[in-house]
Amino acid sequence: MINLTPGPSQLYFTVADHLKKALRENVLSLSHRSKDFEMIYQESTEGLRSLLGIPDTHSIVFTSSATEVWERSIQNLVAEKSFHFVNGAFSKRYHEIAQQLGKQALLREAAEGESFSDFSIPKDTELIAVTHNETSTGVSWPVNAIHSLKDNNPDALVVVDAVSSLPYPQFDYTKVDSVFFSVQKAFGMPAGLGVWIVNEACLAKAETLQAQGYQTGTYHNLSTLHAFAKKHQTPETPNVLGIYLLGKIVGDFLRRGILTLRRETDYKAAILYNTLQDHAQIKPLVQDVHWQSKTVIVANTGSHTAAIRTALQAKGLAPGEGYGKSKENQLRFANFPAHSKEQYELLVDTLAAF
Repeated sequence: MINLTPGPSQLYFTVADHLKKALRENVLSLSHRSKDFEMIYQESTEGLRSLLGIPDTHSIVFTSSATEVWERSIQNLVAEKSFHFVNGAFSKRYHEIAQQLGKQALLREAAEGESFSDFSIPKDTELIAVTHNETSTGVSWPVNAIHSLKDNNPDALVVVDAVSSLPYPQFDYTKVDSVFFSVQKAFGMPAGLGVWIVNEACLAKAETLQAQGYQTGTYHNLSTLHAFAKKHQTPETPNVLGIYLLGKIVGDFLRRGILTLRRETDYKAAILYNTLQDHAQIKPLVQDVHWQSKTVIVANTGSHTAAIRTALQAKGLAPGEGYGKSKENQLRFANFPAHSKEQYELLVDTLAAF
């Protein structure tokens, strides 16, 4: 069965071989203070820099998940005021965490499947939170719109949740201060690892807040994470296997080429959106083509949801359910590097025949 759920999603086809090699090389028993682990950390982070175009001005640290980064980013980068663009369940949860941490967390909320038209930001905003690809609704920001936030608000930190889109988007890292993701979606890996990319402005803000007596976390405050990252280490015993697998998968992606991955993603998204748009009974949730996700495509399937799921499963394809209240009337389709063009062609043929 091919797993088309948006996360955890289909494992990349090389994961099994990398796991076998990890067992042979005793990776699962390595000390996180050993030179061997430092080499694993370095392979993963240097590979990510090459794949995503991350400059040396940005540090790469590891957390338990991207969910953890919601909390750590607010703790380390906000003294009082954050601003959140909310267009689904996950961007909403980021905003709620900021509130729970006692911040003045303002928001602008779009209706389900809708885009934003107002990009104005209140004065004195310290952090602008953007969920590049809302996994619950399939709304995805145009990258240039995110870059414009920095152009228009140079004193605020622009923090981007790219959990279900990287490595597809090509960010200009001079126009985003922080980006984070987790590995169980488009990187085709088992869950249990978050990757947090931060620039010098973020590191400086974290140090300032610490000096002012703000609680920025304990062993996983940003300053400590960065200090260990400079040594290719982590503060605590991390998910060594996850960091190892990430380095290997990133190497696989580099050999395929990031342009090839992006073109294949564009092709698969195009044939699925065309099929949904032309279908008599089901339609894409997001109608504005400029805001349609290329990596998580959500279909309004209504009363046909169960029958469509059954037809797809008969072909060996497992779609994702709609999120939350939309569980019974929507289906979500992940479009990650682990999903081949042939699988997507089978998907659209099956949908078109329904």
